[in-house]
Amino acid sequence: MSSPTSPIPPVPPVPGTRPGPAAPLRGPRPALAAALVVGLVVGGGAVGAAWALDGDDGTPGAADDVRAACRALDGFEEADYTKDGPAGEIATNRFAAAIVLSASAAAAETEYKPLADALREAQNQHARTFDLADAKVRKPLTTARDICAGL
Repeated sequence: MSSPTSPIPPVPPVPGTRPGPAAPLRGPRPALAAALVVGLVVGGGAVGAAWALDGDDGTPGAADDVRAACRALDGFEEADYTKDGPAGEIATNRFAAAIVLSASAAAAETEYKPLADALREAQNQHARTFDLADAKVRKPLTTARDICAGL
């Protein structure tokens, strides 16, 4: 008698038999696949044609960046810059946005360099004085606002 813990030997295959062929995998029907491909090609072509006719590639350019910089500067309230809460966060972010967007515009088009230089100067002077009311900060801010008004 065998003990209950002894392993059971594997059952050998029956001699003279082989496994049959596997059932064929059923994939998408050729007509359905062709319709899907045609639909994708036609749909993609329609979207491409619409973009081509629109003429706008959706990529913001230097003019868009400079307009956004001027809008941010227009909404920047120096008096709110040191306030706690949302007013201070808005002022800080608008000042930073004006600086970054003007630098982006100037990198693409040299005509926007004076605005970027004025805002960078205001930022540098503010970093030295920590006072937006200081004349060394207000002068380049005024210059930047004048440039924006002329655009």
